[in-house]
Amino acid sequence: MPLDVIVVMDPIGSIKIAKDTTFAMLLEAQRRGHRLHYVQPGGLSLRDGKALALAAPLAVKDDKGGWFTLGEMAELAFGPGQAVLMRKDPPFDDQFLYDTHILSVAQAAGALVVNDPQGLRDYNEKLAALLFPQCCPPTLVSRDPAALKAFVAEHGEAVLKPLDGMGGRSIFRARAGDSNLNVILETLVGDGNLTLAQRFIPGITDGDKRVLLVDGVPVDYVLARIPQGDEFRGNLAAGGRGEGRPISDRDRWIAAQVAPEMKRRGMLFVGLDVIGDYLTEVNVTSPTCVRELDAQFGLNIAGLLFDAIEKKITND
Repeated sequence: MPLDVIVVMDPIGSIKIAKDTTFAMLLEAQRRGHRLHYVQPGGLSLRDGKALALAAPLAVKDDKGGWFTLGEMAELAFGPGQAVLMRKDPPFDDQFLYDTHILSVAQAAGALVVNDPQGLRDYNEKLAALLFPQCCPPTLVSRDPAALKAFVAEHGEAVLKPLDGMGGRSIFRARAGDSNLNVILETLVGDGNLTLAQRFIPGITDGDKRVLLVDGVPVDYVLARIPQGDEFRGNLAAGGRGEGRPISDRDRWIAAQVAPEMKRRGMLFVGLDVIGDYLTEVNVTSPTCVRELDAQFGLNIAGLLFDAIEKKITND
C-alpha cells in the first residue's frame, strides 16, 4: 500500500546528495512507490488542535546536477497512512523543540513519526549515552569549572565539549596542567552552561565509529571516521576520512545494551558513536553515514528502515 512520506528537513536545495542520509531515505521511499511530500522549513503548525504542514509534492533523482523537483505548496493535515521523517539537523533549539510538540499531535492523529517525538525531546545525544554507563568511559557533566578542571587532572587528558554541538564543533582536547584549560572552561561553561568532560580515548586514532541501529538491529558494517593530520576529531564535518568496516564483537555488545531501550521508545533509526571500546554518543535526531556505507558495501540501509516503517504502519 503506497504511503504518504512527509519529510521535515533542512533546505533540500543545500544538501550534498553523495553524503545525505535523508536523501537515501527519499530515494528508497520513491522506489517503493510511496508519495513524497517536502515540508517547507518552518512549515509545521497547529490549528484548533490539528497538526498541519505547508508541504509540496516531491520527486527525487540521484543526479547532482538536479536532484529534486517540487510541486505547489499546500496545507497538509497529518493522519493515518503517513510516515513522517523528522530529519532536521541539530542544534536542538527552541524551534526544534516546538516542532516535536507539533509532531506529537501528528502522532496522536495516526501518523508514524520517525523518530518518536517524545524520544527526540528526552534524548540529548551526549547525555543519552550516559544512560548506559557500562558502555561509557569515565565522564563528568557539570557547570562547575573547578570540578571539570579536577576531572582533567584526575585522568591526565580529557575531551571537553558542549551538550548542544554537532559535527565536531567546539570540542577541545585538554591535558592536566594545560595553560589554556581555564580559557577552554570559560568558553564552554560561560554563564552556567552544562559541559561534558570525558577521559580521552587514544583509540580515536583508529576512528570514531558510527554504528547504525534500524529498529533495534545493528547494521553489519560501521563507518570509522578517522582524524586526519594533527586533528584529533574524526567527524566528517571536521575533515575526517570515512572508512567502512565490518562491525566488531564489542560494537555488537554495545548495540545490544542500547537497542532494547531505543526500540521500546520508538526510535527506529539511531546512530551510536563508538571510540575504541566505548560508547560516546547516541544520535537520534538526524543520524548519518548511510550513503557512505551503502556505496562501500553495496547495502541498502534505507531499505531496512522502510521495511520497519511499512511493518509498523501495516500492523497498526
